[in-house]
Amino acid sequence: MFHRPQCRECLSFLVLALVFSSPLWAQAADKRPNFVFILADDLGWCDLGCYGSTFYETPNLDRLAASGMRFTQSYAACCVCSPTRASIMCGKYPARLQLTNFIAGARRGKLNPAPYRHELPLEEVTLAEALKQSGYATGFVGKWHLGGEGFYPEDQGFDFNAAGCAKGSPPSYFSPYRIPTLTDGPPGEFLTDRLTDEALKFIESAGDRPFLLYLSHYAVHNPQQAKAEIIARYQRKAEGLKPAGPEFLPEGQRQARQIQNQPVYAAMIDSLDQSVGRLLDKLAERGIENNTVVFFTSDNGGLSTSEGSPTANLPLRAGKGWHYEGGVREPLLVRWPGVTQPGSVCDEPMISTDYYPTMLEIAGLAARPKQHVDGESFTALLRGGTRPQRPLFWHYPHYSNQGGTPGGAVRMGDFKLIERFEDNHTELYNVREDAGERHDLAGSMPERVTRMREWLHRWRNEVAAAMPTPNPDFRPSDASSAAAKKN
Repeated sequence: MFHRPQCRECLSFLVLALVFSSPLWAQAADKRPNFVFILADDLGWCDLGCYGSTFYETPNLDRLAASGMRFTQSYAACCVCSPTRASIMCGKYPARLQLTNFIAGARRGKLNPAPYRHELPLEEVTLAEALKQSGYATGFVGKWHLGGEGFYPEDQGFDFNAAGCAKGSPPSYFSPYRIPTLTDGPPGEFLTDRLTDEALKFIESAGDRPFLLYLSHYAVHNPQQAKAEIIARYQRKAEGLKPAGPEFLPEGQRQARQIQNQPVYAAMIDSLDQSVGRLLDKLAERGIENNTVVFFTSDNGGLSTSEGSPTANLPLRAGKGWHYEGGVREPLLVRWPGVTQPGSVCDEPMISTDYYPTMLEIAGLAARPKQHVDGESFTALLRGGTRPQRPLFWHYPHYSNQGGTPGGAVRMGDFKLIERFEDNHTELYNVREDAGERHDLAGSMPERVTRMREWLHRWRNEVAAAMPTPNPDFRPSDASSAAAKKN
């Protein structure tokens, strides 16, 4: 009964009332920090003004960057959404969780993709459960995509859930939404605004209790839909652009967008930015901004090689669905008042498994190394220091919708190795000097290739990573036909 749309809103308020009216929390204000974790969907590394975009306008996110720390080498644990979301929740690599593809993805090619879980296992102790066990109120708003009924946010440690369900994208960004865990609003209500409303309600309801708000926007994932008046503004802006080069260039068998000039996508980012502004204003209005740590990031790279290719990730290569930097390097802004230096920039690598132990440490809670086994706290970086480097790994034994093929990658220091499973081909890049991954060093550095490949294979064995298998029914002409249709 809890999941029926017609009664969900009243039940949500009832849950909040019961949770927050407990006498345990009617005492003096708890000084433990609050957390606001904002996750965008398919937002590219350079889609914000503070990351160099001149077409998209993001004054509120730029304000967040100016008041906190901006990371230049933050990574998602996967090039598509569900695995990265699982890594944030559990502090584990997707390969260890056996949740390596977006849920319901099943493309085939020369290889049959590896099997994978279609839900986040209930036996995992999520970040929400860890904080809830320590007295935090926990609220989830937006895209979940980590399993159907029985595996929803409220089954994984969240007191409150608005819009979290099995859907990977909204049927519509305008009401009626047809999202089973969100009541429809007035006709024409915009989803990004509505999710922000739900997030603000949760903050208000928390009272003096410390809270985790996990706002997981569906934006800027397809379908490309936005408010007409904002689209019109960016249409005028696009008409005044004078591109310095081609709009598309080849990437494998696909075409990758090279220019940010799409008005609808820009308008979606604009509404996302307004959402962040409203949240920051609410924290200030309630007088809790100095006791609230705010994170903003994305689940994978921008969509640049398929499905409309609405954005460009330059100077990074490719985008969502690829192991190149455009598919896994993400914007990350963190404001920890009194700790992060306003306007500071961190060039040290981190990855999405690291959020779990970081928040525990900020909250003054004991680490759970047996749970967030692949995550390491980056509070030292937030304090302006350094931490020992360790290898970062990726495993995607699938064909992506965007043209990526089964493979894996490892970054150690400044170097990143990509291994393709179809033919065992490897590529090597110095991603600090060559973020666009245009200069393959594999031929000139064979010893480094051998060493990094050994790291990658040893890690795969350690986490029992599932591998793809040969597809006996594959015909090369099948791949050519599929590519031609996409292009």
